[in-house]
Amino acid sequence: NFDIPVHCIPGNHDIREYMRAALSSAPFHYCDSYSRRNWLIVGLDSCKTNSAGGHVAPDEIRRLHDIVDGGNAEHVLICLHHPPLAMGSRWLDGVVLDDGAGFLNALERIGKVRGCLFGHVHQAFDTVHKAMRIIGTPSTCRQFLPGSDEFALDDQPPAYRRVELNDDGSIASELIWVPMRSQPGETSQ
Repeated sequence: NFDIPVHCIPGNHDIREYMRAALSSAPFHYCDSYSRRNWLIVGLDSCKTNSAGGHVAPDEIRRLHDIVDGGNAEHVLICLHHPPLAMGSRWLDGVVLDDGAGFLNALERIGKVRGCLFGHVHQAFDTVHKAMRIIGTPSTCRQFLPGSDEFALDDQPPAYRRVELNDDGSIASELIWVPMRSQPGETSQ
């Protein structure tokens, strides 16, 4: 039994009503915010019903503003499932946030957002957009081949990302690639 909070956000494989009901009591927190030192971490809902693509509703942006305005954090990290930027992969770029530019503009207007962390794309991604880190985390399952026009799997192993939020507002990040072991019936070469 671990006595640590688990913060959850919905993605394209989730049904938000079921997820909210199943993850509404400790140690789980559904689309919640969390303060640590001079940072505020906010989970946003980018789930778009019956779609692989994402959408951040105006109500969710208002909720974000209310959370930020109600606190005294110097720095903010946003966590959501879908990326706000194109990945440079034709098939995958069709299932990012439907108004990524508008979403990023909303984050810029807040003035404290130092980073935006997302999943969904099953590959590593890290860039800076107008002084804001935009960081994609690979899958703990299979990876998608970066830059592909059509769906294709990469041979990269599962991975996760460790993130460190520094007091000066910078974000340190490390990818941890997990070696794959042979599955039953497979031979390792």
